Amino acid sequence: MSSQDIPEENLPAEQDAHGAVGVANEQDPFADPGLPPHEHRVQDIDEQAARRSERVVAFLFTVSMLATVGFIASYVAIPHDRAIYVFPIGHINALNFALGLTLGLALFSIGAGAVHWARTLMSDVEIADERHAIEATPEVKAKVLADFKQGAKESALGRRKLIRNTMFGALALFPLSGVMLLRDLGPLPGTKLRHTIWSKGKLLVNMNTNEPLRPSDVAVGSLTFAKPEGLEEHDEEFQTEIAKAALMIVRLQPDNIKDKRELEWSHEGIVAYSKICTHVGCPISLYEQQTHHVLCPCHQSTFDLSDGARVIFGPAGHALPQLRIGVNDEGYLEALGDFEEPVGPAFWERG
Repeated sequence: MSSQDIPEENLPAEQDAHGAVGVANEQDPFADPGLPPHEHRVQDIDEQAARRSERVVAFLFTVSMLATVGFIASYVAIPHDRAIYVFPIGHINALNFALGLTLGLALFSIGAGAVHWARTLMSDVEIADERHAIEATPEVKAKVLADFKQGAKESALGRRKLIRNTMFGALALFPLSGVMLLRDLGPLPGTKLRHTIWSKGKLLVNMNTNEPLRPSDVAVGSLTFAKPEGLEEHDEEFQTEIAKAALMIVRLQPDNIKDKRELEWSHEGIVAYSKICTHVGCPISLYEQQTHHVLCPCHQSTFDLSDGARVIFGPAGHALPQLRIGVNDEGYLEALGDFEEPVGPAFWERG
C-alpha cells in the first residue's frame, strides 16, 4: 500500500521541539511520530503512595544491611565442615549455603531497592534531545550540568532522607563481605608465612623409615629427606605443614663447606636445608655429588649446598633456607630452632 492509499488521519504525526504535531506526507513518509502523552504515576500525584514506595525502598536497603551482617556472622560462627540437609538437594556445606544465601540477598536487596526507587519515585518524564557532535560545546556542558542538577533534585535524595540514609548504610556495609573473604587468601603477615613447625629439640625423622636420624645414618655424598618429629602422614595437618617443613640432608666434607655460617649450623659436615625451591615452591630432589649442587626439576634452578645453598643457575630469587642442627644426649640429630627466614617462594614481607 502506498502513502496515497493511507487515510490522512492515520498518517503518523511529527512533533517538533516546541511540541507542535505535524503529519507525515508523501514527501516525508518516515516522519518522527513524536512521544506519546506522558502519564503520571500514582506516586506523582499521591504523596501517601510516594511514602509507601519510600518505605519499601528503605525496607529493601535495610534487608541488605541485615544480610551483610548475617554474612559476616556466618563466616565467623559456622564451622567450615558442618553440613545441613536441604530438600531436595540433600546434604550440603552449611557455611557455603549461609554465605551464598546472605550475600545473594544483600546484592538483590540493593538492586531491587534501586530499581523500585527509580520506577516509582524518580522522574520518568521522557526527554527528547537532538544528536550533537562528540565534542561538547560550552552551551552543551552547561546544559548537562543543569540537567544533572535537575535530575538530582527530581531524585528527591535530599528530601527522602529515609531512603538516603538506608541506601548509604547498605552500600557502606556491603563491602565488608569482601573484606571478610580476604582472610581466606592466606595466613596473616608475620604469622605462618614466616614460621614452620620446626623448633628447638625436634628430632630429624627419616621420611622413608619414620625413624630418628643419627649422624652415622647419613653417609658422605648421600641425600636424605627428613621431617619433624611428631608429624605423621595420617595427621590432618600433614599436607599443610610438610609443604613448609620438608627437609633435605646432605653430608659434606667439612673442608668443602665454603660458607662460615653454614659450617657453624652443621654437624660434622651434615647440613640441613629446606627442600622447597624458592622459585615457585617445587620439591627439590636431584643431587649432584661431585659438585654438591641440587637441582629443582620444575624450572632447573640450581643451588650450591657447599656455599650456603646460593642460586647458581635458574629463575630462583634467593638461596634455600638452612636449618641449624645438632645432636642430643641420645645421639640423634635435632633442630636447634626454626628456619630464620621464610621457606619457599618470596612474598611481600621479604626484603
